[in-house]
Parts: sequence; structure tokens; C-alpha cells
Amino acid sequence: MLRGTVGADVPCGDCTGCCTSSYSVQLRPGDRRALAVIPVRLLVNPPGFPAGHRTMLALADGKCPMLDAGKCSIYSDRPQTCHDYDCRIFAAAGIDAGDGDKGVINRRVRQWRFAYPAEEDRQAHAAVMLAAVFVRRRRDSFPVRVPTSPMGIAVFALKTYTVFLAPRLGEMNDRELAQAMLVASRQFDENSSAA
Repeated sequence: MLRGTVGADVPCGDCTGCCTSSYSVQLRPGDRRALAVIPVRLLVNPPGFPAGHRTMLALADGKCPMLDAGKCSIYSDRPQTCHDYDCRIFAAAGIDAGDGDKGVINRRVRQWRFAYPAEEDRQAHAAVMLAAVFVRRRRDSFPVRVPTSPMGIAVFALKTYTVFLAPRLGEMNDRELAQAMLVASRQFDENSSAA
């Protein structure tokens, strides 16, 4: 899922929290089917993104412009971003999706429960939550800017949680831990681009 090549199999049911929470939707050049059905007037060229990328902004009421009568009007053609979105990322990191307009998602996040087939799975989940806590509380330990949004923090925690499983974790100071997290994140991204 984080590698952006396949969608997540999220049991959303009738929840449309991500479609009603003021999220913008990123479209990549490979989202040909979505680009063919989304009206051009709804797309903007996002600053800082490579050529060919587009963004569809939420409406003033926070809803996705493609939401019609509570259902996605382009569901079978939706972009990869929609396939990839999984609110369980916030539950895994132990954080809310944000304030105000993220209320529907936050309620859903608080409902998720995880099962652990083995103790190592429970430890991995605890490590993800520790990584999220560290990046939120020890931001000044990082030599570079790290994510500040709930989504960014949750993704960063999932990319770097293995640092909190390291045998010498207790021997590392905050700056060493932050550096190890940056290395883990870079390695994750390199492995993603190689895949």
C-alpha cells in the first residue's frame, strides 16, 4: 500500500469519511481512466509535483467533487490515491486523522481493532506507535524537517518502526534515534522505487 502500486483492501462498508473530509485527491500520470472521466475544470497543477500530476480539490463543504448522493460516481475509474487510502494507518500509529473536518474518519479510526497472529506482530504494532510518538514529541531531534500532518506522521512511523525494534534501542539518544529513523525512511523509499 505505501509503495503505491496496489490498492488496500479496506472494509469501508458505507463509510465515506475520506470522501467528505476536505482531502484533495492526487492524480498521477498513470491514472488515465480517472483523468478521462474527471472534468478538467476540477483539476489543478499542484506546485512542487512533477509534470503530469494533477490535484482535484475538495469542494467548499469538504466533499469530493466526484461524490454523488453519498457514492463515488467514478468508483471503477478512481485514481490510485483513492485505492491506496486506508484510515487504518492512523489507528496503527495511534493518532487521529486531524481536527474539525476529519471527525468522521476519527470515529472510524477509533473503531478499528487489530488482531495479532504472533507476539512479534504485537511488538511491531507497538513499535509503529512508538515511532509516531517520537516524531510528534521529539521533532527537534531531527536535523531536517519531518512530517507534521497526521497522515505524514503515520506514514513516517510505518516506514521507520523497525528502528524501535532494534536490540540497542535503549542505548540510543534522541538524535541517534532520529538519525536512524531518517536512514530507515530513506531505505524504505529506495526499496519502493526499486520494486
